[in-house]
Amino acid sequence: MDTRTDPVPLHRLQVPLPQVPPFAMGSFDSLGPDSRAGYPHRHTFYEIVYVTGGSGAHVIDLVRRPLSPPHLCFLLPGQVHYWERTNDLSGVLMLFTEDFLLARPGDRQLLRALGERSWLHLPSGPADDRAGIGSLIRSMQQEYTARGAGYVSVLEAYLHILLVRALRLPAVPETSATPGRAAEVSREFGLLLTETAGAEGTVGAYAARLGVSVGYLNEAVKQATGRTPGELVRAARTLEAKRLLAGSSLGVGQVARRVGFTDPAYFCRFFRRETGVSPGAFRRTAATAGAADAPATRGNHHVH
Repeated sequence: MDTRTDPVPLHRLQVPLPQVPPFAMGSFDSLGPDSRAGYPHRHTFYEIVYVTGGSGAHVIDLVRRPLSPPHLCFLLPGQVHYWERTNDLSGVLMLFTEDFLLARPGDRQLLRALGERSWLHLPSGPADDRAGIGSLIRSMQQEYTARGAGYVSVLEAYLHILLVRALRLPAVPETSATPGRAAEVSREFGLLLTETAGAEGTVGAYAARLGVSVGYLNEAVKQATGRTPGELVRAARTLEAKRLLAGSSLGVGQVARRVGFTDPAYFCRFFRRETGVSPGAFRRTAATAGAADAPATRGNHHVH
């Protein structure tokens, strides 16, 4: 990333596609030093952190949380965070992109709700499993490591159960000031984008629905997420197109209309530019991957 335009480094999840699902899981040690980075940075992916030991603090969007394990943390793409003066940090991390949610698009809303709460304290000791969090994460680890037939769909189901159970947990009260108007506009934009899957098409259309100028929306969203509204709209349209191509029998023209394109040829050019492959090629690859659920070599969990 060009740090001249944004001083906050942007980490990406490096999992070869389309051979494996865009999902990685492991300990702080197995996922490498970036998993406990002590400098402010953003992700292009979701991160769920189950902290089981250690001291120090976790800072998310300027809110400092002293560690008192066990606790559960949800980070959304674009949130700025870092670990502060940690010692003996231990736990399990799950890292995944929007593409891992193709089969369960409703989980995006659950993740957004959890991301707004960010940090959930769990009872210590055996009582930790009253909510079933610890045992559920251990089951996910076993499934991810074994990679048996159909393991991807099992992980998707486990993730959904984890999100639902996490939402039942009491949130730790926020000590920071109420976010300003820019942060609220960015949050509303994110919710609207999730609801419409980018089908409004233009940043201007979203700005009009939110009652702000295009310039203000650009500034607010860039400040909050490190990405422009235009980038996020394109990503949302691409994600919805992928979901429809992989999970429905709709023709390419029908998919194009669902994501806001009146010209299928233009949609095909857009999709190829965003993904590197044509809609037809993506559908064939997704069908093959879905049938096989074949394991493959993973890359590093995130890179600059």
